[in-house]
Amino acid sequence: MYQKVLVPLDGSPLAECALSEVKHLAKGGFIGEVFLVNVVETYSIAFAESLDASALLAAHRDAAQDYLERIMKQLISEGIRTKMELLEGSPAQAIVSYAKENKANLIVIATHGHTGMARLMFGSVALRVLHDAHTPVLLIRPEECR
Repeated sequence: MYQKVLVPLDGSPLAECALSEVKHLAKGGFIGEVFLVNVVETYSIAFAESLDASALLAAHRDAAQDYLERIMKQLISEGIRTKMELLEGSPAQAIVSYAKENKANLIVIATHGHTGMARLMFGSVALRVLHDAHTPVLLIRPEECR
């Protein structure tokens, strides 16, 4: 049984593909508690010279908070113990650090499925998490939830 399962979400439908597998594991009794996380990328906001960076950061935090609360309520309504956390920084680093600090037993993360040049150009948070985490990582392919 995985007592603490970390599910990183970025607000995209592809990231939410991980939730169907989490629900399946929870219904089978394999999950104790789910930790939903969203990472607000502060470094990209800091470089927005013409904008009020603090107002932009606050707007991103508010939107992420509302998003996670909506997903959390959905999981709780299905009987899944769920908590949420807003993180700041680089997504992959924040996810790996949070998993380590909170002793997560499993990370369930969707991958956008980019290959070749697309993966090199866009990078992959999921692949960086897979590479850097000391916690087992379950990668969910987007095709599985379409």
